[in-house]
Amino acid sequence: MNNSLILRNISRHISLSDDEANYFNSLLRERKVRKKECILKQQEACKEISFVHSGLLRAFYLDATGKESTIMFALPDWWITDMYCFVNEKPAMLNIEALEDSFIFQLKKGDLDKLYYTVPKFERFFRIMMQNAYTREQLRIIENLSLSSEERYNAFIRKYPVAAERITQKQIASYLGITPEFLSTIKTNKNKK
Repeated sequence: MNNSLILRNISRHISLSDDEANYFNSLLRERKVRKKECILKQQEACKEISFVHSGLLRAFYLDATGKESTIMFALPDWWITDMYCFVNEKPAMLNIEALEDSFIFQLKKGDLDKLYYTVPKFERFFRIMMQNAYTREQLRIIENLSLSSEERYNAFIRKYPVAAERITQKQIASYLGITPEFLSTIKTNKNKK
């Protein structure tokens, strides 16, 4: 698998020498994931952070009644994991599944720690990545508290137009915290305008 996409992702925040890039690449594991395959299940050890090279993944929480709440989607050029459990070496609270056949790169927690030691500038990269993720989630919480369901749907479509075409209505509704039926009503009303 060509690793140019992941190296471009990293180069947005840090510059790597050829030796540093080669060392980083040596720690990555390539993985092909089939549609509907889970790369992480609740209560499993969360040992990897994944970079989506191609395809589409979804992180979701499954409650005791079987209700799914989508936490995030990951398109190509995005990172995904159960961050709390990955950082703290706890059993996963989330499931991560492929919504399409996908190719990912995975980095184990122990290898990430080695990377921080061997190439310290990666601490800067992952700090920026985590800050961006925290900011995105904070804005999402504020939107959920302050916007109507229709406004949240419109914001989702504006932010993720490509993803919206590839994700089921049920999964979008799960992300927005509404029922698929209510989302259908919102879409019908939007089309009438």
